[in-house]
Amino acid sequence: MTSGRVVPAESHEDTVNRFADLVAAFVALREPDEVAAFLRDLCTTNELDAMGQRWQVARLVDQGLPYHEVSRRTGASTATVTRVAHWLRYGEGGYRALLGPAAR
Repeated sequence: MTSGRVVPAESHEDTVNRFADLVAAFVALREPDEVAAFLRDLCTTNELDAMGQRWQVARLVDQGLPYHEVSRRTGASTATVTRVAHWLRYGEGGYRALLGPAAR
């Protein structure tokens, strides 16, 4: 790393390792205030807002609301709503782990 810039991963393995380190950091946190402090230090305000918006979208899509209504309520683009809905249905199960079994 030079001049404050993060050097892009040189390989897929580097990306996988960075992700594994990040996951381990989250797992090590025990209290909600620790998670909040870590997220605030780690992410920009825009990144936090985008992640919070995607979480709102996932909850509303899971409730079965039409995509345009989800977009209206959250301010997310319909492209974002569609992308979140795709990951909710076909992703790694991260959203589902927090939302519980599918409503439908």
